Amino acid sequence: MKVSREQMVENRRRILQEASRLFRDRGFAAVTVADVMKAAGQTHGGFYGHFASKDELIAATIADTLAGEGSAMTDVEAWTDTYLSPLHRENPDQGCPMASLAGLMRHQTPDARAAMARGLDAHLDRFAQALPGDDDAARRRAAIGRWAAMVGAVVLARAVDDAALSDELLRETRAWIAGTQPHARIPQKEETDA
Repeated sequence: MKVSREQMVENRRRILQEASRLFRDRGFAAVTVADVMKAAGQTHGGFYGHFASKDELIAATIADTLAGEGSAMTDVEAWTDTYLSPLHRENPDQGCPMASLAGLMRHQTPDARAAMARGLDAHLDRFAQALPGDDDAARRRAAIGRWAAMVGAVVLARAVDDAALSDELLRETRAWIAGTQPHARIPQKEETDA
């Protein structure tokens, strides 16, 4: 039975979506091609109509998953609070792919690492543009520092089995960011002589 071009595109989208979810939840090594195809509701043999190998799937999944990461960042402070939350910490399969996968990338192919680099660079650009200020280099530096702290806090909060310490990592990182990052300048009312 021949599959239409539209169905092929939809099948590929579903494969990438399920691969992303599974990789973020379990890591690359613990997820097989059969796992991905089953989750996508397709046969194992159908995989090779889309990808030549699991390595190619990983690279494509990273590129696809990071393509719009952080694009809905309209309120940076609210976005930061949501990112550094217990809900995000407890749901890696639905959360940030960088917090779930960055530590695993050093073992991946150059194509997968290049996809991560492109996605990270684009995310940092979007993040920097959302921060206040007129100096592009200072905003980029602030975006890098803030993003590294946020991702690191989530990685560490997920790594420990001490709930109080995990919560403290998220809470104190939010507090540190609030104390170190520039905020929108609020004009002061002119004082009048009375």
